[in-house]
Amino acid sequence: MQAAVVTGFGGPERVVLAEVPLPRPAAGQVRVRVTAAGLNPVDGAVRAGVFGGAGQRLGLGWDVSGEIDEVGAGVTGRSAGDRVVGLHYGTVKPLGTHAQYVVLDATAVAAAPATVDAVAAAGLPLAALTAARAVDQLGLAPGNSVLITGAAGVVGGLAVQLAARAGLVVTALAGAEDEELVRSLGATGFVPRGSAAAGPVDGVLDAAVLGADALGAVRDGGVYVGLIPHHAPAAERGVRVVEQEVAADGEHLARLVALVDAGALTLRVAETFPLAEAARAHERLAAPGVRGRIILTP
Repeated sequence: MQAAVVTGFGGPERVVLAEVPLPRPAAGQVRVRVTAAGLNPVDGAVRAGVFGGAGQRLGLGWDVSGEIDEVGAGVTGRSAGDRVVGLHYGTVKPLGTHAQYVVLDATAVAAAPATVDAVAAAGLPLAALTAARAVDQLGLAPGNSVLITGAAGVVGGLAVQLAARAGLVVTALAGAEDEELVRSLGATGFVPRGSAAAGPVDGVLDAAVLGADALGAVRDGGVYVGLIPHHAPAAERGVRVVEQEVAADGEHLARLVALVDAGALTLRVAETFPLAEAARAHERLAAPGVRGRIILTP
């Protein structure tokens, strides 16, 4: 089968299409015939060597939408022919979801949304699980205030929707051109990027990785949630600082799928590329102004 991989670090030109053996599911796993797969910023970081793995063939891709075609021993509740979405966690791995087939733990998949197509569904797992875990880790009560940075991005936009649904009073920080978008997602306040951040707020969900600048908007004793491990600012003024890390969790993913089907979560697709043009998709990922997930289709 074919898969997008990197064997050396650098720019988009390092992404190549390789012929690799068809994987087989072990006990507790399923094999998914990939219909669509999301391209995330973490894939660009893997390609650039941020996570190491020099000298290895590294697979790309965390998100997948497709159909189970083989089930490993001991798997219950999943059958060949099931349409699923899933998260293939891991920065250094020989194969990812940017391939014609991928093997995942059965606990990492959920039934695919019924109300959106496979392309849109492919942008759900990583972004939505990240946003949902971050909103949960804020630990705020309905009526509390939260500033969400990078609110026009895929993760930030989902976080705005989930936070508003949880009853939080959301202020979005994004580019001035994105005010209408983030307000449509549920933000009641807006701060243009580059201006002084609103505050004080009860919590900050820092999808834009602004660090100390974002933490400065939190009231004394509030909470700051960052999305990249080991990149959070030092705690100060009694602010609780949380470094959120996503996990492959099929049960949580199923709850997010239910929100999509209920019309409570909007999924945004920026552009699609065939798997054979994965390098060009990485070029698009690096360009400014992407609003929505870039999707690859085998």
